[in-house]
Amino acid sequence: MRKIKMLMVAVIVFMIAILPGIVTDAAPKNMYVHFINVGQGDSIYIKAPNGEDILIDGGNKDGSDVVAYLKKQKVKDIEIMIATHPDADHIGGLDEVLKAFPVKSVYAPKVGSTTQAYKDFLTAVKNEKLTIKVAKADVVLPIKGVTAKFVGPVKSYSTSDTNDWSAVLKVTYGKKSFLFTGDAETRAEADMVKAKKDLRADVLKVGHHGAKTSTSATLLKAVKPTYAVISVGKNAYGHPTSEVLNRLKSYKVKVFRTDKQGTIIATTNGTTLTFNVKPIY
Repeated sequence: MRKIKMLMVAVIVFMIAILPGIVTDAAPKNMYVHFINVGQGDSIYIKAPNGEDILIDGGNKDGSDVVAYLKKQKVKDIEIMIATHPDADHIGGLDEVLKAFPVKSVYAPKVGSTTQAYKDFLTAVKNEKLTIKVAKADVVLPIKGVTAKFVGPVKSYSTSDTNDWSAVLKVTYGKKSFLFTGDAETRAEADMVKAKKDLRADVLKVGHHGAKTSTSATLLKAVKPTYAVISVGKNAYGHPTSEVLNRLKSYKVKVFRTDKQGTIIATTNGTTLTFNVKPIY
């Protein structure tokens, strides 16, 4: 009887010792989405719940601001880099990021450009001995703990304007999801909807910095976002346009802007979703 009691005590002591570890491991991890303030351009850094680092675009020609931001976040390497399309305000800084960090995989749509920014990007990829993987609808990214899938482009477009070629990525963690649209315009938006892609998301990265040729009513009906983030800086194009701002308002979407609020950071544990600042609208 005494041996049984001693065994029970030992079991209880063991359980008490390992219980904190069990509780800690069971606690949900956070995913962080940083909409980096790069002026008139796009750069989004995602820290996945299991630690992977994902970068979508790299801002303008001088990528030093993106490199500095990533270093501040203690990024050591990048598991996945995505160049949404060849525009300089999206891929301009990616060559410097490639030089500054080890990058495991690079994804981009199958469309090129003759611009220097694009050439510098290709050279940097080649120098790192990487091969670009095609970003297109239904390609799934290998990120643990989340579902990350391209929902666009669903088809080929004219090479005279590469915006509709934009790699559109949906990332879902638990019950919360994000849609990153690059510069996709109304035609690409309509094609994704027509192809019945799952576009529903809590957070929408507004297409083309708030240009009136993106973020159509068709897209908003499909996405049904609660929040929208506009990555924009001082520009001569009138971005974000009143048409888009009014459209977002009519759909009761809460809006953040990098030009007014700096870097926007969303945090989610898969159930709740918070931001580092309050919506501007």
